Amino acid sequence: MFNFKCPFRNKCVSERRVVGWWTKHEGLSSRLISRASKMDDSIQPLFTFGVIADIQYADIDDGYNFTHTRKRYYRNSLQLLRRANEKWKTETVQPSFILQLGDIIDGFNKKYEASQKALDTVLTEFDRTGIAVHHVWGNHEFYNFSRQDLITSLNSQNTDFAMREDEIKQKHPDNEQSYAYHFSPAPNFRFVVLDAYDVSLIGRQENSEQYNQALKILQEHNGNYDLNQPPAYSGLEQRFVKFNGGFGQDQLEWLDRLLSLSDQKLEKVTIVTFQYIPVLQILYVLPGTMMTFSLFYTRIRV
Repeated sequence: MFNFKCPFRNKCVSERRVVGWWTKHEGLSSRLISRASKMDDSIQPLFTFGVIADIQYADIDDGYNFTHTRKRYYRNSLQLLRRANEKWKTETVQPSFILQLGDIIDGFNKKYEASQKALDTVLTEFDRTGIAVHHVWGNHEFYNFSRQDLITSLNSQNTDFAMREDEIKQKHPDNEQSYAYHFSPAPNFRFVVLDAYDVSLIGRQENSEQYNQALKILQEHNGNYDLNQPPAYSGLEQRFVKFNGGFGQDQLEWLDRLLSLSDQKLEKVTIVTFQYIPVLQILYVLPGTMMTFSLFYTRIRV
């Protein structure tokens, strides 16, 4: 769980230091914030939040992943979520929110017509904590549901109204919705949840601009008849597969406007998204520097 202990530009964050936050996991802390100053545990955090990813629950027997290299424990994943819930509830400072980083249920649920039942089971477990959950959508969400279904059942609302809606409004050419949004858990902090399947062959209608854009990209980089077969087995070329996605230009322009507004407000911004290639799913933007990393987009402003 992550604890943010210092407000922006106070004595805990001096010039040339990184950002004033830490994690309870010492190994992770030393890797990610080796330059950060050591903080007194007695300092009350501004807020804390929990993170969980790849629950991939299904009420089916154990099996193996797509390449048959790793065993999957579909039912037991619910027990792991319960353990996480118990841990969050026993924290001295209760988390302000939970980030669920995608693949909340497994794609096998679709085969057994159990998608909604599986989703309801997992969401019921989350509800037991009484803590707000912000959901990221991954490929397994789209194996089970349409985009409209997810907008209705697995979306989170913008919880900060300091920025006017017309300042952050997002428009798509075919009016298909994107779930990208932002929220502010504390003054001078902002979280942005991006729609990593904005441009994709899954979750988009075949007559949509985003679907056809994704198809063109895949056909340019993947010569396989089965577009779920990667064109390479290592490196970033693996990303050119049907079950992956990307960010459309509209979404990137919306993000650019949002980051510019956060610049003006001197906010620390955390960008959250889903990635098929195993990279960091939580992307940090440091004070004074705007940095957004993705497979398709990089923005750096000093």
